[in-house]
Amino acid sequence: MAPKGPEAESPSPTNGSVRKRTEALSPSSPRKYRSLAEIMRTAKPSPPVTGEYYSDFRCEQCRSGDRDEEMLLCDSCDKGYHIFCLRPIVVRVPSGPWLCPSCAGERTFQRFPLMQTKIVGFFRIQRCSITAEEEKCRPSQDTRKQRRRSMPLIMHKRRRRILPFNPTEDPVRRIEQMGSLATALTTLQMEFSNELTYMPGKAPRSANQAILEKGGMQVLPREDKETLELCRAMYKRGECPPLLVVYDSLEGFTVQADGHLKDMTLIAEYTGDVDYLLNRQHDDCDSIMTLLSATNPSDSLVVCPDKCGNIARFINGINNHNQRQV
Repeated sequence: MAPKGPEAESPSPTNGSVRKRTEALSPSSPRKYRSLAEIMRTAKPSPPVTGEYYSDFRCEQCRSGDRDEEMLLCDSCDKGYHIFCLRPIVVRVPSGPWLCPSCAGERTFQRFPLMQTKIVGFFRIQRCSITAEEEKCRPSQDTRKQRRRSMPLIMHKRRRRILPFNPTEDPVRRIEQMGSLATALTTLQMEFSNELTYMPGKAPRSANQAILEKGGMQVLPREDKETLELCRAMYKRGECPPLLVVYDSLEGFTVQADGHLKDMTLIAEYTGDVDYLLNRQHDDCDSIMTLLSATNPSDSLVVCPDKCGNIARFINGINNHNQRQV
């Protein structure tokens, strides 16, 4: 039988003496806590943080203490870095916690599997034959020769045409090129898209109107439109320009040419989520591009490749530069 009552006696295992167990507090018993006012009366005031507190901080890269409003302090080691001295460069001061390169460590990522079925699924490649209209757009060598012979002796300066890219013929090398892009996109948790995307809560498709462009929108000539449609069709078939997305520990993901590219070659359209410029004024994305510069700033649109995009996300950006250049 278990003992009754608020107190119970039990023999001690060591010396056989009797000890009492303390009675548990009833739920109605008030707990004695110090009030906030009492705590504030006894607390010692801390010295205020002023600008002099940060006066001794210097950038670990350039060793300068100037432009402290653009200096980041590591949340782990308290070392300072200018946002423009970091590699990759940080566009603006992050809103959340930030770690310096030493505390963050070397970035690791998983490479996309170089399997044709995986590549086809990731890029949503369509197995289709070349249509007669697309074949008409392909500039043949005989046509170029015929045009050269028929040119008059007097040459007039003409606008330079956009050229379509020439995809890599080697299918194995092409899979490696597309796999490098898939690796970069999956590392940044992005989805591939060759189109502008309009998501709920952002700018609708109806907001993208050429009539709103300040000063008017430039119209593509017929030849350039045909080149654009040809490149879009090649992308859908899995034919991509000879480009590789590579990772550099200082620059991040960048793009390198994996074959000859002529001047004025169209390699990609800039894609991503469309949003109003006013919604992205304090955004941390480093690859925002203007889509529509309207007379009314509230109508201006930008392309934000932070959730979805294509290889243009890694061609554009402030981090694609050579440190030896000014």
